[in-house]
Amino acid sequence: MRESHRSRPLGRGPRSFQAGTRFRPARFALYSASSTSFVSSLGDWPCSGYETTAAVAIWAALAVPAVAPRPRARQTLADLVRRLTDASFLRPTSALAAATAALSVCGGFLPASVAAAGLGPVATGAAVSVLALCAALTQPRAGRALDNGKITTATGILAGMAITLGGLAAAMIPGLVGMLAAVVGIGVGTGIITPVAFTALAAATPAERLGQTMGAAELGRELGDAGGPLLVGAVATAATLTTGYGALAAVVLGAALIGWAGHGRSTR
Repeated sequence: MRESHRSRPLGRGPRSFQAGTRFRPARFALYSASSTSFVSSLGDWPCSGYETTAAVAIWAALAVPAVAPRPRARQTLADLVRRLTDASFLRPTSALAAATAALSVCGGFLPASVAAAGLGPVATGAAVSVLALCAALTQPRAGRALDNGKITTATGILAGMAITLGGLAAAMIPGLVGMLAAVVGIGVGTGIITPVAFTALAAATPAERLGQTMGAAELGRELGDAGGPLLVGAVATAATLTTGYGALAAVVLGAALIGWAGHGRSTR
């Protein structure tokens, strides 16, 4: 049976005060304060419990060294703008925005393309399902390939942008074949870009600013989600839906060129 504190002989105090252990003033102060009621109950003790507690508190304040606060670097608006315009942030975020814009346009304007091809709502549902299935099957495989070193973040982003661009180009082809090629290309391209771009952002961001960077990247992604349909809708209203797809393809091509330029500088 494990003996209690009361059954221990004199000289065998708590574990912190046994021989061979490191003396800790703060723990000694806490233990002394908790024993005030016991000390004050002794009739022949020369000091009261309050005086003992005050003496221990003063001794602890003098004996325990003061710990200086950890210095924190100040962050200004200029620092934030500098980080958001850095190539390590701009390239993955622009890729995420372009891929999300293509995905949103494909899901939003797909019924109009299906109707123009003379197909019914069943074909629309099947096309949307193929789009989601391609993205869902591609994302874990792209992440696994990146972890295994088969691709890099730069090559993964460029490959995803190229496939997405091919899907948008296929959307300009009328008929069932063009529509299926568009949903497959956009789904696969988005599935590659999403895990690779977020991994690139995490790798280039200090741990203390990871949440801020991911939040800013998600904001860029939401801008693509909202801006893509607005761009295609505005161009389609002024011209045709095919021209709207072409305008978005030009934007995705510009984002791909930004990524390619950054990839060229990083390999020199």
